[in-house]
Amino acid sequence: MNSINLLQFIGYTASIIIAISMTQNSIVKFRWINLLGATMFSTYGFVFGAYPVGILNGFIMLVDLYYLKKIYFKKDIFDTLEIRKDNKYLLKFLEFHQHEIEKSFPGFEYKPDINTISFFVLRNMAVAGIFLAHMEGNHTLKVGLDYVVPEYRDFKNGKFVYQSIQKSLSEKGITHIIAQSNVKTHIRYLLKCGFSKSANIEYIKKL
Repeated sequence: MNSINLLQFIGYTASIIIAISMTQNSIVKFRWINLLGATMFSTYGFVFGAYPVGILNGFIMLVDLYYLKKIYFKKDIFDTLEIRKDNKYLLKFLEFHQHEIEKSFPGFEYKPDINTISFFVLRNMAVAGIFLAHMEGNHTLKVGLDYVVPEYRDFKNGKFVYQSIQKSLSEKGITHIIAQSNVKTHIRYLLKCGFSKSANIEYIKKL
């Protein structure tokens, strides 16, 4: 492959990567993928002598880096808001996000009467997710739904949720939290939140 063909390959690849970035729901994924595409395009522009392309994408690189720094170093304020089983906003929330919920929790069905713990996760006072769980035995809490809206999927929600409830659960005699999943993205989330594989599709977190 000669140098011209290599540069053309870089240009086409960069275009594809930037197009992929535009399909991301998560702002974090968008910034990282867009940064990669812009870096390749900037390199392509300067090497090929297409300086406007190189300069523009160099600027996009700086913008992506700036917002990624803000995302990772910003001090977010988290809180929880307990919800009743017949809360109208809860029902609307589940209905609105049903399609996205199905991706990580296929077959999920809201069963309000079995929930021991039900709360919204607030991030800078915006609803960033929902957590529903119920007792299974005397010492085990089973997660029914731990859903984070796409804009906030950077694992900060999960870290906050499991740290914030750990002490109160331990005081109630709960020693384990279990969750079930066969969805790769959700499994990765569980592992980052401190779960380990137990058996088949079950994951466990010891308190």
